[in-house]
Amino acid sequence: MTNAVLSWSGGKDSALCLHHALQNPGLRLTHLLTTLNEHYRCVAMHGVRAELLEAQAERIGLPLVPVWLPEMPSMEVYEQRMTDALEHLAAQGVRTTVFGDLHLQDLRAYREQQLARVGWQAEFPIWHKPAAEVMREFIDLGFRAVVVCVNDQHLDQSFCGRELDEHFLRDLPPGVDPCGENGEYHSFVYEAPYFSRPIAVARGEQVHRTYRPAADTENANNDCYRNEPSPFGAGFWYQDLLLAQP
Repeated sequence: MTNAVLSWSGGKDSALCLHHALQNPGLRLTHLLTTLNEHYRCVAMHGVRAELLEAQAERIGLPLVPVWLPEMPSMEVYEQRMTDALEHLAAQGVRTTVFGDLHLQDLRAYREQQLARVGWQAEFPIWHKPAAEVMREFIDLGFRAVVVCVNDQHLDQSFCGRELDEHFLRDLPPGVDPCGENGEYHSFVYEAPYFSRPIAVARGEQVHRTYRPAADTENANNDCYRNEPSPFGAGFWYQDLLLAQP
């Protein structure tokens, strides 16, 4: 049996990938690996707060290995911090990473190349599954998720914060990948077949922001979302999610 770590974003693709990996008798999942923005303490691109990822890991029953990255990391910084994390895992007998990628061949080739450099292998359980099939399986298995980020070049603000369900999929404009594979949207899974219990979340404010280096680090732990105007005419809408109070 192969020990493996799963690349975990907290969204639908990694969640469905985990479902398939758990069904593979040849894999033994030992950890979840997540990259986070160390300034805002959120998942890069998704904007999901670190405590929500920790809640997912607790309900899954696997330890979360965070890889903290600066706001706009260079490739050199990104690759070095990922290498450090993999070396830590390799010392525990892990040398395989499982990814939830679907169709982006250049991204898969990059992952395989970088892992090969340090003697690791990659697994892609849902690779090339048709988008409609992925979404149907996700919904039919009982996963539930909130859309937490939309690219305003593809989707307007009204799509942000919605449940990721059949109604959401029916409303997608022509040309938008149902899985958001081209970066159209990202999600947060709050209920899954393998969760010990659902995660109760409360919706906070919606903000529009762009990716540019933060000017300061003041209040970084509490300010995951900045309402910044876009100097480029395009950006992202984010739905802030908070752990609901019991």
